[in-house]
Amino acid sequence: MEGLLVVVSGPSGAGKGTVVKELMQDSNYSLSVSVTTRQPRKGEENGREYFFITRDEYMALLADDSLLENAEYVGNLYGTPRKYVAEQVAAGKVVILEIEAVGALQVKEKYPDAVLIFLMPPSLCELEKRLVGRNTDNLPAIQGRLKRALEEVELVDKYDYLVVNDTVPLAVEKINTIVAAELLKPNRCDVIIKNFAN
Repeated sequence: MEGLLVVVSGPSGAGKGTVVKELMQDSNYSLSVSVTTRQPRKGEENGREYFFITRDEYMALLADDSLLENAEYVGNLYGTPRKYVAEQVAAGKVVILEIEAVGALQVKEKYPDAVLIFLMPPSLCELEKRLVGRNTDNLPAIQGRLKRALEEVELVDKYDYLVVNDTVPLAVEKINTIVAAELLKPNRCDVIIKNFAN
């Protein structure tokens, strides 16, 4: 049976990385590996964290419409290779793609079967508490992230599902339930239906 592409996005501090890390404990899931033009950091491996490519190689992928989404961040280009995702889905994997909201909507446009899940904290107050608790940003940066979170929440109606991340185990359980239900939709079960008829 064919797999599924699941896009998880939401505001910074919503807990996307932690939730995705927990989901990856299940061998049926595969994490989509993006391409980037930035240099590898110490300890990073090509094909594990990212596929590290040159700007010319990136532009060729873009010109060939080989990226499901792409963005520029701090002078470096990032994108999701269509071929890698297609191979994983064809192999029956549930491919998880953790990206920001604008990229998620690009993916949905190019890959309509993608399932978009918006992960958010229970409240703006809780989000602020989490961002402060991470101790990675100064106050103006935190205020910027909170403002951006309010903008991203405006896009929720473009998603297939909304998962509130009260606790990581509960959020993971909800996403697993969504994935199980999506895989049971008749339009995704053509092989089973054909085998039944024979």
